[in-house]
Amino acid sequence: MRGAFFPRIAAMFIFMLLVGGAVCGATLWLLGEVRLPAGGAWLPPLVLIAIGLFLAAGLIPGMRALALPLRDLIDAAGRVEAGDLTARVVERGPREMRALARSFNAMVGRLRATEGQRDRLLADVTHELRTPVAVIQGNIEAMLDGVYPADDDHLAPVLEETRVLSRLIDDLRTLSLAESGALELHREPTDVAVLAAEVVAAFRSQAEAGGVGLQEDVPDDLPLADIDPLRIREVLSNLTANALRHTPRGGSVRITASVDGGQEVVMTVADTGSGIPAADLPRVFDRFYKSADSKGTGLGLAIAKNLVTAHGGEIGAGSAVGEGTTVRFTLPLESDGS
Repeated sequence: MRGAFFPRIAAMFIFMLLVGGAVCGATLWLLGEVRLPAGGAWLPPLVLIAIGLFLAAGLIPGMRALALPLRDLIDAAGRVEAGDLTARVVERGPREMRALARSFNAMVGRLRATEGQRDRLLADVTHELRTPVAVIQGNIEAMLDGVYPADDDHLAPVLEETRVLSRLIDDLRTLSLAESGALELHREPTDVAVLAAEVVAAFRSQAEAGGVGLQEDVPDDLPLADIDPLRIREVLSNLTANALRHTPRGGSVRITASVDGGQEVVMTVADTGSGIPAADLPRVFDRFYKSADSKGTGLGLAIAKNLVTAHGGEIGAGSAVGEGTTVRFTLPLESDGS
């Protein structure tokens, strides 16, 4: 398209020069500024006038074809500036104007989608903040009014809700940085077997309290991965916490890792929990999406997805109701030059 655009502009420029030259020459002759030899002196001006009229007649449709879509674009841009994100431009006119209209429509569509996501995010954050703030406020007011004593039994819930708020704020910050591409990764050659063992150790007591078996099956001879160990540990922690939350007593959660074709490390977190309905499976990585009985914030899987994507990997989930869920993600191996 770019190769055809500039020749067409050059042709239009030459065309306008010819029209302007013919009109100027005829005007100067009519004003007597140009003297022509006697005998047939009327012929050259008439030829110039005829050429100018001919070229102008050919130029007008082209200018109209360019002006109308340009007017549509200006009107639509004014509507967008005024806040109307439903404005669209009809694709018509020269090829370049049609391409510009398509780009404009796509841009406005993305702006509208972004605004919708922002509104939903604000609504979700407000909903998640309301409960802990209400608990904190209610307990403190009751203690100040003398309804509750300021003892450990009544201060402990307040402290727990402040921890919930702190986790929510940290999760939102991580998610915001990851989605905006501003998240800084500190990559280093990392043994994923060590990461898996650390996560299992961290959740061991929780798993035992819930009667759920928790184990890792990662070979010790896996190649090193080129990752940010703190961020990938956060991914594993989120996936493991989510799996334990949805696995009943007597079930199990298992972390595994392997190498796929010598190009990347594949890690999985599999549980024998209740599973996810097929209709809900495409949404599990959305922000604030969670089942009705979940006590989490609905940010864990969204954060995991964005952190894996920031590493250049991919993440996906497979599940069947009553048979459990498996989340699989990939990580880059350490390059030979690192």
